[in-house]
Amino acid sequence: MPIIHQMEPDARIIAGAMSGTSADGVDVALVRISGRGMRMSARLLGSHCRLFSNDLREVIGQFRMGMPRPIADLAAIGREISLCYAAAINEALLAASLSAADLAAVAAHGQTLYHNPPNTIQWLDPALVAAEVGCTVVSDFRRADCAAGGQGAPLVPLADYLLFRDATKNRVLLNIGGIANLTYLRAGAEIDDLIAFDTGPGNCLSDHLMRRARPDGAGWDENGRLAAKGSVIDSVVERILRSAYFETPPPKSTDGPAMIALFEDATKSESHSLENLLRTACAITAGSIQQSIRRFLHPPPDEIIASGGGTLNKTLMEMLGRDMTVKTIDELGIPSAAKEAMAFAMLGAMTLDGLPGNVPAATGARRKVVLGATTPSPNFRDRD
Repeated sequence: MPIIHQMEPDARIIAGAMSGTSADGVDVALVRISGRGMRMSARLLGSHCRLFSNDLREVIGQFRMGMPRPIADLAAIGREISLCYAAAINEALLAASLSAADLAAVAAHGQTLYHNPPNTIQWLDPALVAAEVGCTVVSDFRRADCAAGGQGAPLVPLADYLLFRDATKNRVLLNIGGIANLTYLRAGAEIDDLIAFDTGPGNCLSDHLMRRARPDGAGWDENGRLAAKGSVIDSVVERILRSAYFETPPPKSTDGPAMIALFEDATKSESHSLENLLRTACAITAGSIQQSIRRFLHPPPDEIIASGGGTLNKTLMEMLGRDMTVKTIDELGIPSAAKEAMAFAMLGAMTLDGLPGNVPAATGARRKVVLGATTPSPNFRDRD
């Protein structure tokens, strides 16, 4: 029996789609959005994930690490990434008994190949996604913020504020993807008072170690099982957490290759087991998050709500939970993997309405700007 979606008069459905810095696949969130601007509300209708092939993941990783590749490969992976985006969206629509005709747009972040503000590349062919899905696509969200002097990241704070602000609780929304980032919402504060930034590595260190040690494997340490068998190399953790990035106050953003370079430099002088390196990677991620919260967030948060692939790493979450109480966004009814895709659906709605989607307090931009570029639907009516 088909699912019946009752819609408010001003509601529209937008498919948010993103592949994070982990470059493991595309997450899709089908979101029913009501209202406009700061009165916007959102409800998740369905979510879906489609993994990248091992070959695609490997080539993306090589580009991200600055390895030389022919320019033809850059064009080829742009097509592959875009087709994977389109397939993931179409699969999500099918599972929810929806079609492209039900969508106001797709909001697609694209795959980060490089991010060192003001220079940034989110690789995607929006025209191909529009053709394959059959609707308007909003994409390339970072550049307008960078053009306004911002970091182009983090971009999820608008959605964090609209969905999770509370009148009485100081909340941290923590996302642990390839890079970990947080949004701090003081109780009852306005959006311009929030604090948001990249805390440092999320899964990127562990994923790098797994892909190097087991190139034909899944590409990550499932449930943190191997890390659980290792011992922390304390000298490496201490050295990395003293690095300049972690001392720098927000707004700030980083990328996986920069964090991996720090890790490689700190571990190159000695030989260590994979298990010890993985546990150390978890300790660096947990430690950088804890250090950031203690150093930059005042008063301390009452709640920390985590999302992203890192929540599936039990070793990491146990380390993170030793100094602070952390719950996952799944406990609020939103699948952890869908949270950032849901945020991009909301950013897409802001773009369609011609409203700014960045938060200068988070990105460091000089002004609020409309984010993204819009590629029209290939379906149109000829007009005489």
